[in-house]
Amino acid sequence: MFTRRLEAVKQKITESRLHGFFITSLPNIRYLTGFTGSNAILFLTPDRNFFFTDGRYESQSSEEVKDARVIIAKGSLLEAFAHNVSLKAKDRIGIEAGSVSVAAFNNMKKIARHVRFAPTVAVIEEVRACKDESEIESIKQASKITDRVFNKILAILKPGTKELEVAAEISYWHRLFGAESDAFEPIVASGVRGAFPHARASSNKIKRGDLVTIDLGCRLNGYHCDLTRTVSIGKPSPQMKKIHAIVLEAIERVLEQARDGVQARFMDSVARSSIRARGYGKYFCHSLGHGLGLEVHELPRVSGRSKDVLQNGSVLTLEPGIYIPHVGGVRIEDDVVIRGDGKEVLSSIPRELVIL
Repeated sequence: MFTRRLEAVKQKITESRLHGFFITSLPNIRYLTGFTGSNAILFLTPDRNFFFTDGRYESQSSEEVKDARVIIAKGSLLEAFAHNVSLKAKDRIGIEAGSVSVAAFNNMKKIARHVRFAPTVAVIEEVRACKDESEIESIKQASKITDRVFNKILAILKPGTKELEVAAEISYWHRLFGAESDAFEPIVASGVRGAFPHARASSNKIKRGDLVTIDLGCRLNGYHCDLTRTVSIGKPSPQMKKIHAIVLEAIERVLEQARDGVQARFMDSVARSSIRARGYGKYFCHSLGHGLGLEVHELPRVSGRSKDVLQNGSVLTLEPGIYIPHVGGVRIEDDVVIRGDGKEVLSSIPRELVIL
């Protein structure tokens, strides 16, 4: 598994005419080696792989790291790199522009003055965008846990319950059912607060007649899931019931188009056109979705500006929403695996409006 991933990344390195690649992103390091710690550098050349970490992870790295020479640094990881890796004058070394700080970059230039550093964007992330079956299985299992949690919290959604209490229950049940952690801080937004797409759970008490948007997910084996449903506490107003129906129609139209070879921006346009045709286009204020895996947000991007194309093995979220200031909001989100000419939806939770 790790050998295949390393080979795919090295092929891209060769195509970019690089003599080596300096990797500092921990999700990328985990993807290529299996390492789950918090401090490491991975350096790849066409024929060698060097892994650097500190003494806290000596035993852990010996068990986890695959297909790389493990070097335990006595001082900084960059110093260990300088002592153990020989670079030729004018070698062109790739670095991850998105994860290297200015301070780290300046230190790299000090220890390797004679090489040329080439900032790169999404080299490994593009390989990660197409998941193998082991990755998909982890996301599936995470989704099953989150489905169980969602069903559990329906029992506490009632007038007088605080949003924070619901969020705490989500985190508790995720752990109890075997997740490593929440994938992100759960969103629980009731009433007019539903108009905030990324509302943080507050001490606000849920009221009868409120729609409550709940966005939750968990991490399992390093992989994430992401689910959103909007439920009604008692009979919803005619306006909010209508809005939910419009969002439901939008996600169902998008799901009909999900398959290998479809442009991500087309998916976004399908949802946006559906909502716009019903008169609520200006209230859909974010992109349709995003890739999902070792990070909650990764490739492919599913937006109107995206140049990404869905592939067999892509895992992504689809989450259309409508958010009306001072009134409320609705979002429905599912995780989807692209499977050849079709798709596999990972959640078993119904999308229809639940009235409690």
